[in-house]
Amino acid sequence: MTKEHKMKKLVIIIMALVAMQVTAQEHRKEHEKEAKKERIHKQMNFTPEEIATLQTKKMVLRLDLTEAQQREIHKINLTNAKERKAKMEAHKKMREGNNEEKPSKEDRFKMMNERLDRQIANKKDMKRILSKEQFEKFERVMNHKQRKGQAQRQKNSGHKKQGHKRF
Repeated sequence: MTKEHKMKKLVIIIMALVAMQVTAQEHRKEHEKEAKKERIHKQMNFTPEEIATLQTKKMVLRLDLTEAQQREIHKINLTNAKERKAKMEAHKKMREGNNEEKPSKEDRFKMMNERLDRQIANKKDMKRILSKEQFEKFERVMNHKQRKGQAQRQKNSGHKKQGHKRF
């Protein structure tokens, strides 16, 4: 075999491998999209009360909450679940009515600002309800979930993970 013939074979093999990789990535993205839709659909089938109960029980397991703490946290989780359910329904109606028109810059800013205000209020409530040790553990769990979610979103959008925090 000539050197040129070997190079052609190598190029064909590389092209085949690249094509297989692209196909595998597309299949994975479709699978992740379907899984996300399924999770959202499952959440839609739960009432806010059921969601709040499940979240509270998970926190009981992680943080060893007292009965009084459970009652207070359940109230917070219920309020959050009701708000989330209402937002999801409103978002769904908006998407159906506007042919998936994206919100304006002002609307996105308003939504992000409201979400951050809710997170700040929730953090204050948790700090008030939980002991110092419980709150520290709660923070570690929440920070871990947040980093995991950010990494997953970056992975799904194709961005490389950066080594610095954004504030």
